[in-house]
Amino acid sequence: MTGLSDSFQRPIDYLRISVTDRCNLRCIYCMPVEGVHLMSHGDILSYEEIYKVAEAAAKLGIKKVRITGGEPLVRAGLPRLVQMLAQIDAIDDISLTTNGILLAHYAAELKSAGLRRVNVSLDTLKPDRFKYITRGGNLADVLESIGVAKSVGLNPTKINVVVMSGINDDELIDFATKTITEGWHVRFIEHMPFGKNTNILPFVSVGEMRQRLEVLGELEPCSLKIGNGPAKYFRLSQAKGTIGFITPVSEHFCFRCNRLRLTADGKLRLCLLSENEIDLRQPLRSGMSSAGLKRLIEKAVASKPLRHHLAEGSVPQDRPFSQVGG
Repeated sequence: MTGLSDSFQRPIDYLRISVTDRCNLRCIYCMPVEGVHLMSHGDILSYEEIYKVAEAAAKLGIKKVRITGGEPLVRAGLPRLVQMLAQIDAIDDISLTTNGILLAHYAAELKSAGLRRVNVSLDTLKPDRFKYITRGGNLADVLESIGVAKSVGLNPTKINVVVMSGINDDELIDFATKTITEGWHVRFIEHMPFGKNTNILPFVSVGEMRQRLEVLGELEPCSLKIGNGPAKYFRLSQAKGTIGFITPVSEHFCFRCNRLRLTADGKLRLCLLSENEIDLRQPLRSGMSSAGLKRLIEKAVASKPLRHHLAEGSVPQDRPFSQVGG
């Protein structure tokens, strides 16, 4: 087997890079109301350090990179990082996950720098409810950003919806209808517990979601490949857009996990739902060569766990969700 693989023979070709733990929203499932303790500027990897990690990972087989946060667009000069990553020959896809508040201002510059696609986190289509879920955000900013992203060619622009019982699960039909009326690519995500300070919210399984969507017609399996993640895609017969489901709780997808995560403070996290991390920042700042960095990444990948243990009640407590980037 060529490329980078873990001890369970899963090909690893996807790196998620968190560039900051800061965010301009305070979503109820991501942060406690008082916020979280923020990393110091000196603890955050520089763009040059991120580039060195991505370059070494690409030499091992990483082909796809997603930039996350916190909210990545609150970090100054993000298009410069995109441009740097786009110069790595082996990386053929650079994408971004954002809350959309600032995306309209940067979409064209990001596209020119080499960004291919964006995922926009949007959990409601109701302005007042948006303010409640995000603790103060403006829905109009996000809707504008979705339109701008599409207009500059950041396609597909996918909409991530974390479904929460009694909070926004009454909008499943509204979001699904957007795949018909506006060609949206909507992904419904099961809410999962994460971190000791994050609110534990009522759970809605994908099975329940699909039952509620039956009133719109049959969901036809969609073979269109529109991402690198674990979503299963479907399409309503009259829709140009798609409906995806992500099931981290009810039906884990660990057996086909292809990813690593680089935290903003330079830790290589081998599983979102495991506290096992390998420090890359100190070796980087001690002058480790590219060859040494590659060996460290290979050693880390060899210890990647088989699966998470949410079903057994094991929930990561070491970091808030905003520091890991999803």
